Amino acid sequence: MKRIVMGVTGASGMPLAVTLLRALHGSGQVETHLIVSDAARQVLVLESAMQVEQLAAWAHATYAPQDFGAPPASGSWRHDGMVVCPCSMASLAAIANGLGSNLLHRAADVTLKERRPLILVPRETPLNRVHLRNMLAADEAGACIMPPVPGFYSGAADLQGVLDHLAGRIMDQLGLENTLVRRWQGMGAGYEGQVPSN
Repeated sequence: MKRIVMGVTGASGMPLAVTLLRALHGSGQVETHLIVSDAARQVLVLESAMQVEQLAAWAHATYAPQDFGAPPASGSWRHDGMVVCPCSMASLAAIANGLGSNLLHRAADVTLKERRPLILVPRETPLNRVHLRNMLAADEAGACIMPPVPGFYSGAADLQGVLDHLAGRIMDQLGLENTLVRRWQGMGAGYEGQVPSN
């Protein structure tokens, strides 16, 4: 089992967070440790009609954002990577500049200093120069910046199909096997080895 830390911040994008956490739980290969910011709790209800307790049911452990004594706050507590999905611009700025103002930011900082994978899924548009500079700073610190951009080649027929594809690509970055992504086989082969129809 891989141990993954998942942070959820107050940006729009809760359906993707729900899809990803459910996929991590259902994979049978992940022990998920969840940190949900105070703002995320509000957006979760607004966008997914879920309470944080329902989201937490798919995690092995859940920590309050003020709990600096929680395991993810320490580099000696070993894990295999962290994803922040969705990642607000405020959390991106805090992570990019090493401001450990809550457990989520501290856990991300620890992930970077221990040279473990950190996937940030920023959800904002359009982007201003401050956002772009913070993304570059986070990338230079070792994070993977992964905006939730649809892969139109996936052939998703609905929003859930798009969310599944995005969740699968995030899992790819964490080195987790999944069947959520329709793998590109080249123009001649189409998807999953199927020849596309004319």
